[in-house]
Amino acid sequence: MSEPEAGLRGRLVDVGVELVAQEGAQALTLREIARRAGVSHGAPRRHFPTHLELLSAIARRGFADLAERATAALGDGTAPPRAQLDTLGRVYLEFALDNPGMYELMFRHDLLESGHLGLRDTSLPLFGVLVDLVGRARPDVDARLVAGALWANLHGVAQLWRWGSLQLATGADDFVPLLRSALDAHLGPEAAV
Repeated sequence: MSEPEAGLRGRLVDVGVELVAQEGAQALTLREIARRAGVSHGAPRRHFPTHLELLSAIARRGFADLAERATAALGDGTAPPRAQLDTLGRVYLEFALDNPGMYELMFRHDLLESGHLGLRDTSLPLFGVLVDLVGRARPDVDARLVAGALWANLHGVAQLWRWGSLQLATGADDFVPLLRSALDAHLGPEAAV
């Protein structure tokens, strides 16, 4: 691929990332991305034969951003597993709440279930970190299942918090107590130090 062609591909993804941040996942049409990138409405098809392929490329940026944030927050990985899970949970929830359009796009089932789009290759490593930490915190459980349940719980907290439902139901003004309750529910109460 020539440099201008590679540059256009990246520019289309950049425009998509900006668009999803400003207007949400529903705004990500090929025509609107092309318009904002200053190219003909057919130009994206040269790089992304389907709309889903362009959406997947945009969502990969979201997973990369989330992974970078998680890696930075976890630091050298020497903190106890439970503390790292707390940190990872906070990063996940903050990302979801600060980037609702991208978060919605990242977890679209049509993008994730399509093996040829490669999005699972970007999303699964972060889940692997969660599995590893759960396994280290609770070596007596099936870490994949507990990590899956914890992830589902955090995903639910993110969605319900964003909608205002959890604040209404619990009276909470911060998601941290909910995160700690989720960790207790899936890992058992934290041992007193």
